[in-house]
Amino acid sequence: MSDILSDQYKAKEPTQGLSKTIRLAGPRGFCAGVDRAVKIVEVALEKFGAPVYVRHEIVHNKFVVDGLAAKGAVFVEELDEVPDDAPVVFSAHGVAKSVVAEADRRQMIAVDATCPLVTKVHIEAHRHVREGSHIFLIGHAGHPEVEGTMGQVPEGSMTLIETAEDALTITPPEGVDLAFATQTTLSVDDTAEIVGILKDRFPNMKGPRGEDICYATTNRQKAVKAIADGADLVLVIGAENSSNSKRLVDVALRAGASEAKLIADARFIDWDDVANAKTIGISAGASAPEVLVDEVIAAISTRHDTTVEDVIVAEEDITFKLPSALKD
Repeated sequence: MSDILSDQYKAKEPTQGLSKTIRLAGPRGFCAGVDRAVKIVEVALEKFGAPVYVRHEIVHNKFVVDGLAAKGAVFVEELDEVPDDAPVVFSAHGVAKSVVAEADRRQMIAVDATCPLVTKVHIEAHRHVREGSHIFLIGHAGHPEVEGTMGQVPEGSMTLIETAEDALTITPPEGVDLAFATQTTLSVDDTAEIVGILKDRFPNMKGPRGEDICYATTNRQKAVKAIADGADLVLVIGAENSSNSKRLVDVALRAGASEAKLIADARFIDWDDVANAKTIGISAGASAPEVLVDEVIAAISTRHDTTVEDVIVAEEDITFKLPSALKD
């Protein structure tokens, strides 16, 4: 358990007679892309010294962002906030080509922390456009990954689809081939429904070479399904702006959990929910570090007699190399 657990939890005595079973989802928490992105900022700080600027949150988790800021990372919204001679890191979600071009024009020290699996989607988008196809991008408006992917291709060559209703009503440009791509952190089931509708309407539509939804998203959703069936409560640790974390809450409810909630950390536990639950599932989004999981388990264990069961549906051993710009 974390040794930084707040005294407000340590001071509590277990409540007798209210034993809890915690089903701990595996895999959970950091994926290879997030782990790489965080390491990129840390190594950049070691190599260049502080400050290192980061365009947007490196990943969607305040605990992680605050930790990096304490080490000397400065988070900004746009490149015009970054001095020409300072290093800048692009977030794991990816950026539009125009952002890279601006960094090149200013001859900035730019390090790209885009997840390689997001880069794969970008490469697929380039291929579809070269082949003359109009692309349906399945994703959430305003998400940085979606903005980065749409910024890979000329304006007008990609249409965003957010819902099954969009898929049923979308009217593509006339006289062009069609293709689709997806955000990497979507609900597997929702995306399958949308893709199914599009394929029914446009049978000749081309798809990606392999799934766009990443292995980590898929594995975490499978694990949540395994812990949610029959659970009284599922707690997903993650940020409100984390797409993959919010999807885990949806998946838990559909898989049979009586209740499921997204919490940033142990401070946001609703103790009435916990008191009324005998079986509690716990997972974490791909941007949430394991220390936050430890704190949630510890907080519950200080108030209730608790048994923890690991529910593991897959083993992950994927790692991604750091960019060449950070190598000596």
